[in-house]
Amino acid sequence: MPVRAFVTQGTTADCTQAIALIGGFTAEKLLADKGYDTDEIPAQAEKQGMETVIPPKKNRKEQR
Repeated sequence: MPVRAFVTQGTTADCTQAIALIGGFTAEKLLADKGYDTDEIPAQAEKQGMETVIPPKKNRKEQR
């Protein structure tokens, strides 16, 4: 069940909105799919005290 949603243009990548979506939330874990595998999202989640559970993309140069 979504807690927060943003409506964007159809060409806007979901991962570009993730920082704003998780801002202000507290949780133990952040669960997301490969589309959210960026360096910035886990960094922000860690600042907020969350463990990130995001599978890495196949083309990621440095696998986490």
